[in-house]
Amino acid sequence: MTVTVSRQPMTDKRTGILYIVSAPSGAGKTTLCKMAVDWFPGLRHSVSYTTRQPRPGEANGVEYWFVDDGAFDAMIRKGEFLEYAWVFGKRYGTSRKDLERLAAEGADVLLEIDVQGAAKVRDAISGGAYIFILPPSIEACRERLRARGKDGPEEIDRRLNEAVAEIRKALDYGYVIINDDLQTAFEELKAVIVSERVKRERTEARVRAIFGAYMG
Repeated sequence: MTVTVSRQPMTDKRTGILYIVSAPSGAGKTTLCKMAVDWFPGLRHSVSYTTRQPRPGEANGVEYWFVDDGAFDAMIRKGEFLEYAWVFGKRYGTSRKDLERLAAEGADVLLEIDVQGAAKVRDAISGGAYIFILPPSIEACRERLRARGKDGPEEIDRRLNEAVAEIRKALDYGYVIINDDLQTAFEELKAVIVSERVKRERTEARVRAIFGAYMG
């Protein structure tokens, strides 16, 4: 029997961190985020709401919460979204209540979101860690979109045009990872997550609680 043991144990209760991850289509964002959630205890994936139809293999509540336009409109009227935006003709939104629930549980939260949504989150919440995932080239992005077999040529061209616009926003983010090799990119993403967890401003309260008597 094989037992898988995480190599990054959580050692204490602390304020959760919001990791905002953006990328153009074909950069490998979703794969990297799934790998990170599987690797790190205490890191949870925020599931966004969308009005698009599920693709083959997608499950409600896993990749997204799939809702119709009426339900999405109702959530807007009730002020339930921290942010929402149109992307490729469909709407996507982040539930304020879901984020608050995860924060109350003390979890770090990984939020996959487009550049429009990330800008709105930046205006609404302070202290997040902003990560942009890039493909090694536009041509590599095109080949990845073709290989996944989910979109026709016109849709791929549309996504590539949008990718160019999104790439222009990459340097607005605190961290930029170029996903040329998946394992290397994952190591870099892990390094970002760990570095954010041990920043002084995130550990100061615990340090003072343990060593305050010696710190003057």
